[in-house]
Amino acid sequence: MALPAQIRSGLQSQGLPGPSISWIRSALPNRNPLPPLPALVATVKTRFLAADLTRPGLFDSPPAFPPNANNPEIKEVKLTWDIPVQVLDIENLSRSKWDQVEELEAIARGEQTKGREIIRLPTGNEDDEFAVDGQATQPAASGADRPGPQGRGSAPSAASAQTIANASSTHRLVLQDCRGQKLYGLELKRIERIGIGTLNIGEKILLKRGAVLCRGTLLLEPTTCIILGGKVEAWQKAWVESRLTRLREAVGADDHNAG
Repeated sequence: MALPAQIRSGLQSQGLPGPSISWIRSALPNRNPLPPLPALVATVKTRFLAADLTRPGLFDSPPAFPPNANNPEIKEVKLTWDIPVQVLDIENLSRSKWDQVEELEAIARGEQTKGREIIRLPTGNEDDEFAVDGQATQPAASGADRPGPQGRGSAPSAASAQTIANASSTHRLVLQDCRGQKLYGLELKRIERIGIGTLNIGEKILLKRGAVLCRGTLLLEPTTCIILGGKVEAWQKAWVESRLTRLREAVGADDHNAG
């Protein structure tokens, strides 16, 4: 079996859709000799997850949404094939606009709340060429690990309350297939990886056969919505900035109307 075909087989064994042989060749590192096969699979996987799915030639036969998928007159239909999509937008329908502003400001600073501690996240493009899923975090100093009234035995903090709130949140996504078609995706059942700060813009999702499309909206649940990972760095940065601007304007308009 030729090397690009072996790489595609390795990607498919990890649950990813198989890109075209020609795209795999273009994604190979310009090195001689080439690294071992596992390192090549990891490299091509990283580049696939960071790619724009609408790029011509990425797939041989682009698996896309069915015809009239966004037709609100169609009450319910199930997907008959697996469809890879990318995230263009995410909204937490369960939180106030002001809460979302604070959350996005923390992300813009490179911070995200986890339990009772603040986790400082990498803000640059720190992917290693031959490694995936290796993201380190550096916890800030916290009183959670100290004994006494401020330690673990104290009452739930605001951070832990936020974690509990996130666990019961409902999110709406804008999802795009490889032909550029866009649909809303709505959490029907909670999916842990979906959340502002945990799901990236440009991240890849595999919608499995049997996923329900109801009146132009995809109903997302863990069994048919598989988070593959990835991010388009430029999209993520632009989304945080534009989303913050829109939310601040909305909060200001709400305050003005209330006054």
